[in-house]
Amino acid sequence: MSSALKQIFLMIRVNLGSLPRRLWISLSMVLSVALVVAVLAGFLAMARGFEAALQGTGSPGIAVILGGGTNQETGSDVPAEAIRSLAATTGEIGVARDAAGGLAPAGELALSREIVVPVDVVRASDGAEQTLSLRGMDLAGPGLRDRATLSQGRLFSPGAREIVVGARIAEEFSGFAVGDKVRLGAVDWTVVGHFTSGGSAFESEIWADLEAVQSAFDRQGQVQSLRVRLARGGGLSALREYLSAFPGAPLTAVSEADLYAAQSERTSSLIRLFGWPLALLMAVGATAGALNTMMSSVSDRTVEISTLRLLGFGRLPAFTATWVEAVFLSVVGAALGILASWLAFNGWRASTMGADNTKMAFQLDVTADVALTAGLLGLAIGIIGGALPALVATRLPLTSALRARG
Repeated sequence: MSSALKQIFLMIRVNLGSLPRRLWISLSMVLSVALVVAVLAGFLAMARGFEAALQGTGSPGIAVILGGGTNQETGSDVPAEAIRSLAATTGEIGVARDAAGGLAPAGELALSREIVVPVDVVRASDGAEQTLSLRGMDLAGPGLRDRATLSQGRLFSPGAREIVVGARIAEEFSGFAVGDKVRLGAVDWTVVGHFTSGGSAFESEIWADLEAVQSAFDRQGQVQSLRVRLARGGGLSALREYLSAFPGAPLTAVSEADLYAAQSERTSSLIRLFGWPLALLMAVGATAGALNTMMSSVSDRTVEISTLRLLGFGRLPAFTATWVEAVFLSVVGAALGILASWLAFNGWRASTMGADNTKMAFQLDVTADVALTAGLLGLAIGIIGGALPALVATRLPLTSALRARG
């Protein structure tokens, strides 16, 4: 056994030592693996970044009440009588009540009636038209976003055509500086503030007073959702029980965290659905390239391998050394692909369509699990692509060495 291991290590050293002689064909394998890994890592980083943006948006302590039997704000409609009944409720329904000094009178529910309207905005940098989310809300709305804080200016005033803009919109689009006038729909709005929300999806929204939005877009009386803060300990269950007994149109309560997690899962799954088939298709081509590279390597080293076999080296060292060479090249390619994807994609800003067919910006995130998944695909290319050439190396005729000597 010790002799076999020595033979394996010696043949591996001979194989790897001869790589400079086959530099260009070896590089072709390395680069093909790197390309596959970089492409897959890019798609996975996109999905991971989108998940991070949405999962960082929701809070388990906030509930969103939806009407019409839907589980998302699109298509939801909360009747006015339901809002009045909820606001007038004095019993325990799982919803926290405002303390003195809050946005609602002490002891009353701090809730925010909300509506989301898609608005078209022209990006000054390239003239492209983007659809953004204009969210109308009550004054309690910003306080019901746990991570949202004003970075500049102030909040909108009740009834006024004033908007507060998310940080990502303010950075990407010109004309949204505090004090600027922006035309949204058929009327002009004044930018009075900017807000941040820890990189969450809220930063891709524009906030304004609910009644001002309803008036500007001819949606008087329409409310798509209610946001409330849950009481500690079983608040969501108590709220759902109360809503289930409510007469009229069905109302659904879902935690804000679950609402955005569901949206995250749908879109990130779609991104992966495009990314994996493309990466696997490229991986098939890279595997064929690896096989061709290693067959050329075996052909180039026919005399060396046959001579070592003639000197007493077994089939196992010949097989193992050739396979290790293929795996080594694929590992180098995978590492290069991961590095390239991290340099090119990590932190890169992208956008996709979120709820209501509006633009949502997020950052690509090349995490450790993304790098590991893409790297394993690169490793698999070497393992599969090197198996057949390694087998061929064990079957080379020993007469090749004798003919070379003659």
